[in-house]
Amino acid sequence: MVLSVASLAQEADTLTSKELESVVVTGQYEPQSMKKSVYQVRTIPSQFIRSRNATNLQSILTTELGIRFSTDPTLGTSDITLMGMSGQNVKILMDGVPLVDRGATRESLGQIDVNTIERIEIVEGPMSVLYGSDALAGVINIITKKAAGAYEGEKLSVEAKIQEETVGSEYEPFAGKGSHLENVSVNWGLKNWEAGAGVTRNAFGGWQGSKTGRQKQWHDKDQYLGNVSAGFRKENYNLWYRLNYLNESILAQGDVNPDNNMAGDKEYITNRFTHQLQGEWKANSRWSFNGVLSYQDYSRKTQSTNINVVTGDRRLSLEPGSQDESIFQTEIVRGVSVFKWSDKVSLQSGIDFTFNQGSGDRIDGSKSINDYAVFVSAEYSPWSALSIRPGLRFIKNTQYDAPPAVPSLNAKYSITPSVEWRFSYARGFRAPALRELYFYFFDASHSIKGNTDLKAEFSNSYSTSFNVKVPTNSGVSMNVKVGGFYNEFENLIALGIDPNDQTVYTYVNVLKSRTSGGTLDNSVTWRNLKAMLGGAYIGVYNQFNDYDQSVPSMVWTPEINSVITYSFPRIGLELSGFYKWTGSRQTYQLFTETDGSQQVGQGKISSFQWADFTASKTLGKLLRLSAGVKNVFDVTQLQNSLGVSGGAHSSGGSVPMGYGRSYFVGVSFHWNKN
Repeated sequence: MVLSVASLAQEADTLTSKELESVVVTGQYEPQSMKKSVYQVRTIPSQFIRSRNATNLQSILTTELGIRFSTDPTLGTSDITLMGMSGQNVKILMDGVPLVDRGATRESLGQIDVNTIERIEIVEGPMSVLYGSDALAGVINIITKKAAGAYEGEKLSVEAKIQEETVGSEYEPFAGKGSHLENVSVNWGLKNWEAGAGVTRNAFGGWQGSKTGRQKQWHDKDQYLGNVSAGFRKENYNLWYRLNYLNESILAQGDVNPDNNMAGDKEYITNRFTHQLQGEWKANSRWSFNGVLSYQDYSRKTQSTNINVVTGDRRLSLEPGSQDESIFQTEIVRGVSVFKWSDKVSLQSGIDFTFNQGSGDRIDGSKSINDYAVFVSAEYSPWSALSIRPGLRFIKNTQYDAPPAVPSLNAKYSITPSVEWRFSYARGFRAPALRELYFYFFDASHSIKGNTDLKAEFSNSYSTSFNVKVPTNSGVSMNVKVGGFYNEFENLIALGIDPNDQTVYTYVNVLKSRTSGGTLDNSVTWRNLKAMLGGAYIGVYNQFNDYDQSVPSMVWTPEINSVITYSFPRIGLELSGFYKWTGSRQTYQLFTETDGSQQVGQGKISSFQWADFTASKTLGKLLRLSAGVKNVFDVTQLQNSLGVSGGAHSSGGSVPMGYGRSYFVGVSFHWNKN
């Protein structure tokens, strides 16, 4: 369910700041505490986000348990996996509205202004009934800050921030090498009206790494992000609009030809407009409605140029395919009704229509896929300790025959006041996206073409967890969560080698696949200390077991993470440490011998540790100074060895992970007038 954030603000008016941390909205009938939610929800609150001093969303999520990122240094994009499932099965939402992506990767995660984020809610487990395709692994909902509103009188607030950061050992002040962030935002509220606007410049000067000459291992990236919002709310209804804009430029510089002093450069230019109109009406104490209209316009242009490094003369390349633009447009119409039948039964019904269009030089013509869905669910609480929520989603896809209905079942049982058990099951359906059917991408580092013969994905997903609040009498708050998940897929869509051309990758259906694993989280709060220690063990199906039964059917990887924060309220100082260890991962590849026989080679991607340390200090009432070190263990590349017995073949190489130990300092300003 997409809940109006204004309703959350209204709910928050009656809560203390400590209670507000536990209020969740993603997937809920109404804003409620995590303790009451039938879903296993993980929240990253505003205090945590502020202490990270991150310049992008990946930096906030990188030490989260069960979340991993992979980077494509050629294109300057990243992708995410959640609980062993790739990004195409993770729904990325902003205030409950899905974000559009060009390719299979969730590059939208790197195109969100971190200065606008209030908090992040991560729902682990299948959410396909409520949010449809791409929500088999779960959803990540980025909830933005809202303008000051609903005050008896006027309120004006101004925020600004400047942060300078090295990129490894490379740095130039305010421009060029290093990372440079500037932001300013203004919010205003008057009685029932509210409005806000903000602009951010996020400049990344690239990283040379092991490259020489003009080439860089990580490309230069400049982002300009803006947002405007306006809203109106009364006691029983609200309406608000928000526009987010992104202009991003990634520059990939080529090497110089010594014979003519010429070099070839590529610039990837992205423009993204995201319009959101959301509203909520509470008809009476039993019946409420909310709706969403969203229009997203996304374009990515490749501009290839040749430059004479001596004279500085730059001209467009005339090579075939060197200039192109891909355009994706998405319209979303969503409406939800919640009816409280009684104290024990609540009913939810809704519509969810999505219209996708794609065009451009890399698209095989101008294509569209529309998805029409109706969903219903009910939450039944026969007694206060038990909540059961069955649901159904009915789908009509214009390209593929969807199943008659996609079911789900969620349940929560409070075994004791301190022990909670949750369970979820969902049947998933995902039709191939436009990018997987029609998108063609060929350059010096990529050879990928769409596949119009793809079949739709189906899945069965299960998850369960126990939450235990450990009783103490010493002012210490302790919580333990242990969980497990299992997912099986039919016709999973993945990249594979084109059987008609071994040099080209295409999207293929994997006949069977599965993921499984378990997690353990422990958190402690005592006075000014907050600490968390967790672990995960995640397995992904090894398709090479079909060729060689001697290799394991699952590839497992362990994780350990920890967060420690200690504050000194009297002097306004806060110290924070963030840590994650990701264990080594076995890798496999199929080799073809000269006699035509096939062998499975085995290798390993090395383990690594990631840690950040930050400190922040208030300076009077208006300023806050922050400083710290990121990537403490100086991680850059992970070793990837791969070969078969006897050494007949070997491959692999390094896997890019970071650009080395970096240092930052920043200052933020906050002023408000009631």
